[in-house]
Amino acid sequence: MSSEWLLADGKPFVDGLVLSHPEQLERLRRVCPEAVEASVLAGDPCFDRMLAARPHRARFRRALGVRRGQRLVVLSSTWNPEGFFGDGGQDVLPGLLPRLAAELPADDYRLAAVLHPNIWYGHGPGQIRAWLDEACRNGLALVDPVHAWRQAVLAADALIGDFGSVSYYAAALGVPVLLAADGRDRLDPEAPLAAFVRQAPRLDPHGPLRAQVEKLPAEGPPAAGTAEFVTSVPGASATLLRRHFYRLLDLPEPSAPALLEPLPLPAYDPPRRTALLRVRTCVDGPEVRIERSAEAPYHARGDLHVAVHEDTRDPGGLEVADVIVRDGQPDDPRLGGWQLWTTEVLRRYPQCAMAVFAGGPDECFVRTRDGGVFRLSAGPDADADPAAYASSLHAWLSAGNRVPRDGCTLRMHAAGHGHRVAVAPVTPRPHSAAADR
Repeated sequence: MSSEWLLADGKPFVDGLVLSHPEQLERLRRVCPEAVEASVLAGDPCFDRMLAARPHRARFRRALGVRRGQRLVVLSSTWNPEGFFGDGGQDVLPGLLPRLAAELPADDYRLAAVLHPNIWYGHGPGQIRAWLDEACRNGLALVDPVHAWRQAVLAADALIGDFGSVSYYAAALGVPVLLAADGRDRLDPEAPLAAFVRQAPRLDPHGPLRAQVEKLPAEGPPAAGTAEFVTSVPGASATLLRRHFYRLLDLPEPSAPALLEPLPLPAYDPPRRTALLRVRTCVDGPEVRIERSAEAPYHARGDLHVAVHEDTRDPGGLEVADVIVRDGQPDDPRLGGWQLWTTEVLRRYPQCAMAVFAGGPDECFVRTRDGGVFRLSAGPDADADPAAYASSLHAWLSAGNRVPRDGCTLRMHAAGHGHRVAVAPVTPRPHSAAADR
């Protein structure tokens, strides 16, 4: 709010300068009194749409493939050079992403990035996806910067961001925020956003990341005053804005209520990790504790095996993997069905001990090196990646156990929850030599 942005030849060049809170009007009077006559207090339609959509938080989480017990961490950046995703100089995000993938267990955390539209349009979508390709192969979701970012913020358990409005919206909604770039020189020191930036906890990009993220919710949500200054008239922006529009048009306002478009339910976008995963397990009877991540800490306890998706970018990963995974329709004719696919994988990769075909969000089919064929299905209390169920079975079998003829039930522990997994033997289906060709 300064004269260089608001005035032309000493007069306001807009017919309406929409403010969301009287605090902004008081600052405007101090810094650019000539623009006061054009101002109108009309709330914040963006925030009003978010408030109206809060009951749908669970849906937005499911749209991003967030499982029970998982925490969704949203990474947000404004478009200034000093932002989280900056100009290539001091920007933090690109170097942080590989470490987040390495330190945050895949079953405990879901990562999503909300980048300002100007970042996408300034560099181009192809360049952004190329820069973040490795992170996406480790499970990062790139959120639509126009149509889906509000839903991601509503779904978040924590947000790592900067001095942009997304961080402030998140704090106003009660989402714990960790600042990776404060950009305080860019802000009016009297603005509520500047006060929020001064008070918000900082991310130490050189310190252990997992401990900082885990600590964040324990510190409690942001101060209640954050929401106070987003809008002074929550839920009323549609009414106030329409009233102002028709006043400018010198037309009578319609009698029907003014309404905002509800936030749409985003397309289903579950994580698809094609990068190699190190899987740590501890087996105690039918109980299997599991933790999967891109790197295994040197001090980690338990047994270790390697799992990778067949579509990995690194073919060397397929040569060393103990477990190879694929997802899709079990009867996909291109693959010859899951039985043929699992047979071919074990034949092609001698190191592989288990081929896993995930046929849906709650089940998978596996074939082991010693000839066992099983269907793994989630129990009513289970909600995890089927590939994690398969790794749990691999660990349990590697500990010397065998699946009885009538099957068994394992209890996998991940993301702070126990997940019952039914293991049922499947009769292998013979296939002809013609199918191999």
